[in-house]
Amino acid sequence: MAAQTKEKKQSQTADSNISSPLSGNLEDDLQHIRQGLGNSMDLIIRHFKMINADPQVAVIYMEGLTDKEFVDDFISHAMSFQSVSEEGRKLSTSQEVFHYIKEKALTPGKSQSLTDRSGLFEALLSGNTLVLVEGVPEALSGDTSGGEVRPVSEAGTQVSIRGSKESFTETISVNISLVRRRIKNPDLWVEPMKLGAVTQTNVAIMYIHGIADEDVLKKLKEKLKEIRVDSILESGYIEQLIEGTVYTPFPTLYNTERPDSVAGNLLDGRIAVFVDGTPFVLIAPATFFMFFHTVEDYYQRFDISTLIRLLRFLCFLISMFGPAIFVAALNFHQEMIPTPLLINLASQREGVPFPAFVEALMMEVTFEIIREAGIRLPSPIGQTVSIIGGLVLGQAAVQAGIVSPAMVIVVSLTGISSFTTPAFNMALSVRFLRFVIVIVAAFMGLYGIAILALMLVAHLCSLRSLGVPYMSPLGPFDPQAQKDTLIRSPIHFMKIRPRLADKSIARKKADKDRQGNQA
Repeated sequence: MAAQTKEKKQSQTADSNISSPLSGNLEDDLQHIRQGLGNSMDLIIRHFKMINADPQVAVIYMEGLTDKEFVDDFISHAMSFQSVSEEGRKLSTSQEVFHYIKEKALTPGKSQSLTDRSGLFEALLSGNTLVLVEGVPEALSGDTSGGEVRPVSEAGTQVSIRGSKESFTETISVNISLVRRRIKNPDLWVEPMKLGAVTQTNVAIMYIHGIADEDVLKKLKEKLKEIRVDSILESGYIEQLIEGTVYTPFPTLYNTERPDSVAGNLLDGRIAVFVDGTPFVLIAPATFFMFFHTVEDYYQRFDISTLIRLLRFLCFLISMFGPAIFVAALNFHQEMIPTPLLINLASQREGVPFPAFVEALMMEVTFEIIREAGIRLPSPIGQTVSIIGGLVLGQAAVQAGIVSPAMVIVVSLTGISSFTTPAFNMALSVRFLRFVIVIVAAFMGLYGIAILALMLVAHLCSLRSLGVPYMSPLGPFDPQAQKDTLIRSPIHFMKIRPRLADKSIARKKADKDRQGNQA
C-alpha cells in the first residue's frame, strides 16, 4: 500500500512538472524534457554558443520527426551569425540573444514562443525544433516537421483505367493539399482537432462552406467531440465510434484513398474526415448506392457508365443470393429447373456424399480461405495462390467426389461477382450475409430467401448516416436524384445535388451565389 502511494505521488509530481512553466535554468529545463520523454534515444539535444554571445543555447528535436537537412542548415547558418546588436556591441544578456534568434534566425511565420513545459512536448512530438536560451523562461518553437514519408503513388485498392492515378498518403498535410489542388475555392474549409488521449492524433474535417448541410456538419462535430479513447491509429477507429447503428453488417460511412473521389463528394455536399497516419479518408454522410459508384463513372460516356453500374448491382445480387437460390432449387423447388438440366444435376450429385447445403458451405469456406490467403501474402505470390489454389482445389474436389461440378461453377461465379463491388467494406458485408442466406435457404427454400430479403430491405430503410436516410434517394424517393443513382444520366442533365438532410441545392444556382458572395 505504501509503495502504491509512493508511486502515485511520484506520478502526480511528474505530471505537475510537465505542466509547470519553464524555469529559465537551461539544465533544469532540459532535464525535465529528458524525464518527460523517458530519456528516449530519439531525443536530440545539441548545445551551442553563438559567436560574440555569452549565453548558452540548446537546440532540441526528435530524430525522425523533423527534416534533418532543415535543422542542420538552421544550426550551421543561423546559429553561427555574428551576434551583435544594432549599436554594434556584443550581445551579452540572455534576452538579447533570445530576441536576436527570434527576429533574425527563425522564420516568423513558422515560429512561436512557448512558456510551459507541456507545450514543449506537444511541439517536439509534432516535429518542431525547440530553441532554449540560458536565463530565459521561454522557448522558441520552429516548424521543421518532415522525416521519411511515403510519396504520393497510385491507388492500390480503388484502381481506375481512366482518371487520376494519385492516391492519399499517411501524411495529413499532403492529403489535404491533394484535395485543394482540385478545388481551388476559398469556401473549402478545413477544421483541425486532436483525438486520442494518448496518441493525440491530428484529425481534420473538410467541407465546402455553403454547400455542406449545416445540420449534418453540426452532428458530425458533436460525435467527434464525444470520442473518449486513448488511441486513434486509423480512420476505422473513428468510423466505428461515430456510426449511428452498431449492430448492422452494412457500412454507414464511406472511405476512399482517391483525392478525386473526395473532391467529387465534397462538391455533392458531403464532409470528409482526414486522419493522420492513414491514406483512407472518411466521407459522411454515406448512402447505400454510394458504395456501387466510382469516380470513373463520370469520366466515361453516360451510356457505358450506366451499363457498367447496372452490371455492378446485378453482380451484387448474384454474390448475395446465388448459392442460396441454387440450394433452395435443389432441395425444395426442383420443378423450377428444366428437366434436362435437372437430370444432369442429379447424375453429377449421384456420388456426392453431402447434401447441397453442406456442399455449398464447404465450397464457400474454401473460397474464403483462398481469398484471405491471397490478400495476406505478398502481391505476386498472393495472386498465384488465389488462381492456382482455386483451380487445383476445385478440380481435385470434383474428381474426389466431394462436390459436384455445378456447385463449383455456382460458388466460383458468386466469388467473381463479389469482386465487382467497388467498396471493399460493402463486399465484406455481402460475404458475411451470403452464409446466413444459404442456411435459411437450406431450411425454408425460396420462401425463406424472400422473407430474409424483405427483412434486409426493412433494415436498410431503418439505417441513417448522420441523420440522412441510408436508402436515399429511393427511400424517401427523390425524382431528381434518380438521374445519378441506378443509372448515370448525361452530365448536362444533372443540375441538382444529392438530397442531404432536408434540402437540395441546384449546382448552377449555388455556383452563382458563391460568385456573388465573393464579389
